[in-house]
Amino acid sequence: MDRIKDLLLKIDELQKQIDDQRPLSRESVISLREYYKIGLTWSSNAMEGNTLTESETKVVIEDGLTIGGKPLRDHLEAQGHADAFEYMLDLAVKKEISEEDILMLHRLFYRKIDDINAGVYRKSQVFISGSKYPLPGPDKVPQMMKDFVKKTSDFRASEHPVIAAAKAHLEFVFIHPFVDGNGRVARLIMNLILIQGGCNVALISPVLRPEYISSIEAAHKDDGGFLNLVCRSVYETQKDYLRMLNI
Repeated sequence: MDRIKDLLLKIDELQKQIDDQRPLSRESVISLREYYKIGLTWSSNAMEGNTLTESETKVVIEDGLTIGGKPLRDHLEAQGHADAFEYMLDLAVKKEISEEDILMLHRLFYRKIDDINAGVYRKSQVFISGSKYPLPGPDKVPQMMKDFVKKTSDFRASEHPVIAAAKAHLEFVFIHPFVDGNGRVARLIMNLILIQGGCNVALISPVLRPEYISSIEAAHKDDGGFLNLVCRSVYETQKDYLRMLNI
């Protein structure tokens, strides 16, 4: 935990440097918004096996073009995640997240892939390959999601925003409320809580995928590894932000 405390101190220091640069010009705000929309869409999708590169993701989202030889689903995931990202930013003015917000995030991400199950809690049992921890039955999901919203509020009240965001991410993936797209929505929720808490967004690099998966599995008993990973990701994204501002 000492490592996490040290990281949080560094995060707070960099966040102050970031805040000191505000307000940014309108052009800079628009540019950063697009930068993070592409970056988060690419990294989050790549974490789940999407084969589009970051530059290909940019072309799909900004130009509406298709990439030869790449699956249609990969294109739809990029477009859907970009839509969900925009909605996440619209929610940033709030200081809470509701069930309706979560359902809409999933709906926007998943509607082009599977309109029937988009924004709808799963009605069947699902399994995570490689995990020894069973997921809750579909009959338990609606109440667990209501409890999740309350827990998220409690995390905000008692934890540093980065820790609150990481713990909410874990709680969400442990419920796994949708048939698919849970990881993407978990990371959108995590970033929404970060922004609402006055922090920068966090991009988890796809190269960390093995550590990301193993730390989530370990978090059923000890969440320290996952909290550390999220803290590091926030810190590295902050440093990247400051580099872009030439600070």
